Amino acid sequence: MSTQTYLAYDYPLLSVFWSMLLFFLWIMWFVLLFRVVVDIFRDDDMSGWAKAGWLAFTILLPFLGVFVYVIARGKNMGRREISQARAQQEAFDARIREAAGTQTQPSSIDELAKLSDIRARGDITDEEFRRAKELVLAGHGPAEHTGSTTTGR
Repeated sequence: MSTQTYLAYDYPLLSVFWSMLLFFLWIMWFVLLFRVVVDIFRDDDMSGWAKAGWLAFTILLPFLGVFVYVIARGKNMGRREISQARAQQEAFDARIREAAGTQTQPSSIDELAKLSDIRARGDITDEEFRRAKELVLAGHGPAEHTGSTTTGR
């Protein structure tokens, strides 16, 4: 007769805990390694030779290289990450403002003020003012129907 081995009896709960802890630490070390490599390339204050040296140190002696880098330059890693995040957010906001600014239509209040000013100068008649005012209030400003804004010239 052959005896069956049960994994639960051969691998007790404490061993499962230690295995999970070691696996978690192994994953965390890889995360730290990748963050250090990204920080090496992100740092604009470092010269190319310094970046190459740190990169070689972290690749050839990974555990020692990462820990020495964190001790020597870890203080500013967070600052560099925050400044990059701010720069990305500002670039994104500028792009949004640029995209929104190219397609914005004048508000109906601005259109009515321009129409009133044009009528006060005598460039349009009261009937033309009334028709343009109806178009603006209906959401179809004069700029959309005539293809250009009314400037009074």
